[in-house]
Amino acid sequence: MIRFIGGKGGVGKTTLSAAFALSRARRRERTLVVSTDPAHSLGDVLGRTLGDDPVEVWPGLWAAEISGEAQARRRVEQVAEDARHAVPADVLPAVERHLARAAESPGTVESALLDRLTDLVGQVGHRWDTLVVDSAPTGHMVRLLTLPALLTPWIEGLARQRARAAGTERLVAGMIGDTAEQEPDPLLRRLHARRDRMEWMRTRLTTDALVHLVVVPERLPLAETIRAAESLGDAGLRLGAVLVNRVLPPDDPGLLGRRIEQQTEVLRELERHFPGETVVRLPLLAGALTGVGELAALADLLDAADLG
Repeated sequence: MIRFIGGKGGVGKTTLSAAFALSRARRRERTLVVSTDPAHSLGDVLGRTLGDDPVEVWPGLWAAEISGEAQARRRVEQVAEDARHAVPADVLPAVERHLARAAESPGTVESALLDRLTDLVGQVGHRWDTLVVDSAPTGHMVRLLTLPALLTPWIEGLARQRARAAGTERLVAGMIGDTAEQEPDPLLRRLHARRDRMEWMRTRLTTDALVHLVVVPERLPLAETIRAAESLGDAGLRLGAVLVNRVLPPDDPGLLGRRIEQQTEVLRELERHFPGETVVRLPLLAGALTGVGELAALADLLDAADLG
């Protein structure tokens, strides 16, 4: 099982990710919950210090916080090390300066984050039964989930260019009488491997993953949720139940009365925009909802909702 929990910043997606992961671990599933949000708060919710390597926070439940920046730095360091063995010494300083700038670019960070996430998806069914991803706010989540589809044709284009260049090199070698058998092109082999990896990840995301969008019953989160659902659908990704968080009781009089009227309008609109999906209403709960003990009440509600 692969589940992404996403939504507008501040709607409670990290808390719901942790609670959903706890609900799966209580069913004796080996569950990993990971945060891809640069502003990590999964560790705060679970009351544990987290890093890139998963740590067990409850029997059967592991957690990690992935840093795209750290992943990018490690990848660039590997490329730089390869360059030291392949690039002339007089060119190497310029290459290293370029790589240092590349390590900080958003595209490199997102690509490196996707690589780490691809590794974890590949472990589902072997090391983990369930992977729950606490995603970055909506825009970042949509870009990350659609990145495999965007990268695949770009990598294919690079591979075609490299194949043409290699063909020219072989033609020139034949013209000058160099008939020695040439080694397979390592760059072309690497490009093909990268293309196959992205194609595999795209298939896993579109066939095995569900995205649960989290929304609070207010106008602005509603509008962003509708746009996100359209973008994810256009990319071939499947939506799971929409999770409406912090729903106020309908019979509360007094100060909250007006908010309840607005909430009712938003809930109606959600039902209208997502007629084919389950819309799960989760009440506003007391407490900080931090630590496994407090998350248990929310996990009970998610169990009762039966998200599959």
